[in-house]
Amino acid sequence: MLTLVLASLRARKAAFAGAFLALFCAAALVTACGTLLDTGLRGRIAPERYAGAPLIVSGDQYVRETEVKKGKAKEKAKPIAERAWIPAELADRIGSVPGVERVVTEVTFPVRLPGVAQAWGHGWESAGLTPFTLRQGVAPRDARDLVVDARTAGLKGLSPGDEVDLGTGIYRVSGITAQEPEYQAALFFTTEEAGRLAGRPGMLTAIGVFPAVDVSRALEGTTATAHTGDARGRVEFLGAENARVRLISLGGALGGTSLLVAVLVVVGTLALTIQQRQREIAVLRAVAATPRQLREMIGGETLLVGLAAALPGSAAGLLLAGWLRTRFVELGAMPENLALVRSPFPVFAALVATAVTAWAAARLSARRVIRIRPVEALGAAALEPARPGLPRLVAGAVLLAGSIALTLVLSGLDTEAASSPVVVLAALLWTMAVAVLGPMIVRIAAAVLGPLLRLDGAVGHLAAANLRTRASRFASVLTPLTLMIALSATILFTRTTMEKAAEDEHRAGTRTSAPAVHTSVRVGLGRYAAQGVDPRAVDPGVRSGDLADLDERTVAVGERMDREVGDIVRLTLGDGTPGEFEVIAVYTRDLAFGDLLFDRGLLARHVDDPYGAAAPAQNNAEVNYVAMGLIIAFAAIAVVNTLAMSTAERGREFALLRLSGATRRQVLRMSRWEALAATAVAAVLGSAIALVVLTAFSRGMTGLARPHVPPSALLAIVLAAGVLALVATALPARAALRTALTS
Repeated sequence: MLTLVLASLRARKAAFAGAFLALFCAAALVTACGTLLDTGLRGRIAPERYAGAPLIVSGDQYVRETEVKKGKAKEKAKPIAERAWIPAELADRIGSVPGVERVVTEVTFPVRLPGVAQAWGHGWESAGLTPFTLRQGVAPRDARDLVVDARTAGLKGLSPGDEVDLGTGIYRVSGITAQEPEYQAALFFTTEEAGRLAGRPGMLTAIGVFPAVDVSRALEGTTATAHTGDARGRVEFLGAENARVRLISLGGALGGTSLLVAVLVVVGTLALTIQQRQREIAVLRAVAATPRQLREMIGGETLLVGLAAALPGSAAGLLLAGWLRTRFVELGAMPENLALVRSPFPVFAALVATAVTAWAAARLSARRVIRIRPVEALGAAALEPARPGLPRLVAGAVLLAGSIALTLVLSGLDTEAASSPVVVLAALLWTMAVAVLGPMIVRIAAAVLGPLLRLDGAVGHLAAANLRTRASRFASVLTPLTLMIALSATILFTRTTMEKAAEDEHRAGTRTSAPAVHTSVRVGLGRYAAQGVDPRAVDPGVRSGDLADLDERTVAVGERMDREVGDIVRLTLGDGTPGEFEVIAVYTRDLAFGDLLFDRGLLARHVDDPYGAAAPAQNNAEVNYVAMGLIIAFAAIAVVNTLAMSTAERGREFALLRLSGATRRQVLRMSRWEALAATAVAAVLGSAIALVVLTAFSRGMTGLARPHVPPSALLAIVLAAGVLALVATALPARAALRTALTS
């Protein structure tokens, strides 16, 4: 059997090239996603400013809850949004622990230095954590003195004596450090000035302990935690730690979606390959080859192709993961000091996933062909079945039912974290239904488009006839086109739908331009968007209660929170501070104003940067566009691949047309009409899928079944699909014609 498999592969290199490309892309995507996931799980964040301190004590950056199931207690933890602070008196308790020789206190707060992306202010006493030493000048001695690290000083061209406007005041550079931190700008003030700028009297961000001894007894009764080794880096770079958590969810979600798309694409590609081999398989059946032998042959061929594609695909996936990291760093979603973890695990996962996908897709695609009886084999090779088989109808009905059910579930989801993965899954499930029911859809489309195609005379008549009689081939082409349009429109327009709804609410609910404080809080382990506002500046659409009563002991909640006026909400603020707040109002415009509204002054004391904008949401959208753009690119490659395969094997058909008197130009025009017909059907199906999914998404997220779909953007997606289809058809058609004319 192995000899037959190898001979078949050598004889049909062109036919298997398409399957190779699809599996190559699948392996690359799975490897890239696995690398991101592995980086999230095991990524190393080395300390920089804390490198000289053997032990760092800081606030707990997690909200923790203990659940008891079946008599077993299990602790769950979720990260908080801001830096947790600890009381300054804790330094004295730690300093009295036997074995502790010295403690160094630290405050960290954001500083706005023009031209520098990430600048942090500290008191000069914390310079010993690195330790920082002076290359020029002297340590800060009064409230307007400032020491700047050497890298930042070089970037800004600063020298001792220069003045710097930091927004909070004008400071004089008193000294330049000898050290050049690579990943952050460090600015040092006097201890008193740093405390004033931080705005947290009596609080610290960290305590350095020399040497590293057990201080757990001193930490009892507090929320402080001790860290050594690389754990110090996770305390120092909170953004890096949050990025690790995000990479875990992004890598898992993107990897799962990639596998689903890969299955859909590879099944379609292999189905087309097997259709092109129907005569060969019919001959084998006619000479008494058993279904089991054919299954082993086709499965073995595809398994070898899958393994051959997975090896270079995995290598390409490692390069793709590096490109993704670069893009995420540029978008601010991943810090530079979080390096990719390159290990054999994602490669092994990609090899296994690609091989299993290839084998399963081959068995599924070949099911009908290999079960045909030998006496019917040669006749069946020439004709497509007049009606779809019962298994296909049942599978199509199940997929349609599943698509409808999932869409109904989506319409009831009112949080983006819950709805985002379901949106993509729903679009994929609808596309799978289209793939299974493709031949029937193509026959319906042929009946509708046939009269229009025949307006072009004999050429149009041939195109219409091919559309009607070669439904399976066109269905294979239809699937990746529909997938590309449906996914592109769904991913793009979920964001426009949310942005438009939030923009409308914000416009209607803003009275003055007073700035708000943005953060997130935890109610239990659930994460909710929160804003600190001046109640006189906003109108969030109060449904009950009175926003004028908002103070430091009360909160207003969006209607999605399912709370009423008078309820007590127990929550954890962004910096880990627990609190209880009475609900004084329930509002409806929670897309624009978040899930909870607090007094601005209160919230400003519990965030790292009270003046920071709500930038993370925008970064999240851009990161999602980059990640899901890979899936769309995979679908686009599948479009080109499938159309090229479908057209390249038509040399015999084109030769017969030329012998029958058709000109070269007429044959090419016929293939273009077919490509445009496939694009038109895919545009209708893909747009319909996107519209159904987006309507359900809008209903759940905004309360209105009103997706925002800019016509120009949808037209651009359809035109891009049409251009791909025409190019992927024209070039192989010309090559097939040349082969036909010379053979």
